[in-house]
Amino acid sequence: MTSRADQREATAAAFVSEARALFAREGYAAVPPARIVEAVGRTKGALYHHFGSKLGLFRAVVEQVQREVGARVAAAAEQHTDPWDQLVAGCEAFVAAGADPDVRRIMLVDAPAVLGWAEWRAMDEASSGRLLAEVLTELVEEGTLEPQPVEPLVRLLSGAMNEAALWLAEQGGEGDLEAVTAALRRLLDPLRVRPGGPTR
Repeated sequence: MTSRADQREATAAAFVSEARALFAREGYAAVPPARIVEAVGRTKGALYHHFGSKLGLFRAVVEQVQREVGARVAAAAEQHTDPWDQLVAGCEAFVAAGADPDVRRIMLVDAPAVLGWAEWRAMDEASSGRLLAEVLTELVEEGTLEPQPVEPLVRLLSGAMNEAALWLAEQGGEGDLEAVTAALRRLLDPLRVRPGGPTR
């Protein structure tokens, strides 16, 4: 027997799933609440009960997409044991995620405009930004990066990768992904302190 809590969870999940598909395909502004309600087979009252508004539902969709991107980044990094290799793999995974239509439209295009830059940045920092800060801190502590405040470096790299992911999504070509990956490696490599030699 399905409990009321399970029913509420299933309804909320259905709203997020249907709204995500619509937002990714058409964009936030083009999707009225009635379209979402119709797709889910519920009432507007149910939407507002679970999320407060269309904006609240969009926020839940963005959170889901960002969690998924964060999981991709973490999974790519965990394929390596060396922290530097983890950094490079995680950065490459984040940039490559821009090829996903959901990520491009929802996380990179609509989210900053709809939620506002400050809220979008806070959400980004809580997901992939947190992982980036952790590995950069480890690299500084072990001497692979020069001693330095980590926060400015997190901001610079995160900004560059967000822009690259958006550009890559707009281009949509495998060759562009290879070019971006190569450029990313050239950007990161001079930060690394080589044992027995100067930074290059």
